[in-house]
Amino acid sequence: MRGTRPSAGAAARRPRGAQDAGEEPGAAACDLQRGTSNMSFEELLELESQVGTKTYKRLVVANSTKKQRSRPSVQSTCVADKHRPLEMSAKIQVPFLRQVVPICKKVARDPRFDDLSGEYNPEVFDKTYQFLDDIRAKEKQLVKKQLKKHRSGEEHEKLQQLLQRMEQQEMAQQERKRLQELHLVLKQERRAQAQHGHRPYFLKKSEQRQLALAEKFKELRRRRKLESFLNRKRRRNAGKDKRHLPLSKE
Repeated sequence: MRGTRPSAGAAARRPRGAQDAGEEPGAAACDLQRGTSNMSFEELLELESQVGTKTYKRLVVANSTKKQRSRPSVQSTCVADKHRPLEMSAKIQVPFLRQVVPICKKVARDPRFDDLSGEYNPEVFDKTYQFLDDIRAKEKQLVKKQLKKHRSGEEHEKLQQLLQRMEQQEMAQQERKRLQELHLVLKQERRAQAQHGHRPYFLKKSEQRQLALAEKFKELRRRRKLESFLNRKRRRNAGKDKRHLPLSKE
C-alpha cells in the first residue's frame, strides 16, 4: 500500500530541522543541531514536543558545545583586573620590552605646601578666618566657668593646663599680628620713598628683629610687665652662662 504524501500545509507547520519519516536518525540529528540556532522560540517549543524533552536537551547541549569550540582561542596575555600584574603564558617566550600595568598610588597632598592651593597671604588668611577668634573667646570663657566648678583634683589640673595653653596661643597670635602690622608699615614707607623718587631701602633680618624687639618692649612697658620680663630674661641668661663655667676642683 502506497503511503500518502504529506500536504504543503503540514510541511510548512513542521519546524526546520525536524526528522522526516524516511531520513536516517544520525542525519536528522545533525540537521537538528545545525538548525536549532536559526529557529524561533515557538519552533523550539514545537520541536521539544515532537522529539521529547530528553532528546531536545541533548541536541541543544551538543549545539552549544559546538559553538564554544568554534570560538577563537583566548589571547595568551590577559588581565582579569586592571590592578593585577600581567599573566604571561609559559609556552610563549617573554619579550624583552613588555607592557607594564601602572599602579595607581594615593598621593597625600598638603595644602600648605602645594601650589594648587595658591600663595599664602597672612592678611587675607586672617580676614577669612576672623570668625575663629570669636569661637576661641567663647571656648576660653567656657573653660573658666568649668574651672570655677572644679576647685581641686585632677580635673582642675587639666582645665588649668588647657586655659594656660589657650592663653599662650592667644599671646602668640597677638605677637604675630603685631609683627605683620610692623612689616606693613615698613612696606608703606618703602612705597612712599619710591613715589618721591628715592631709592627704597630694605632692612636686613637683624634690623627687623631689633625693630620687633623695640616694639615688644613698648608693648610690655604699656602693660607694666617690662620688669618681670627682664627679670626672667636675666635668670635665663644666668643659667646659660653657669653651664659654660668650669667646675671647681674641690
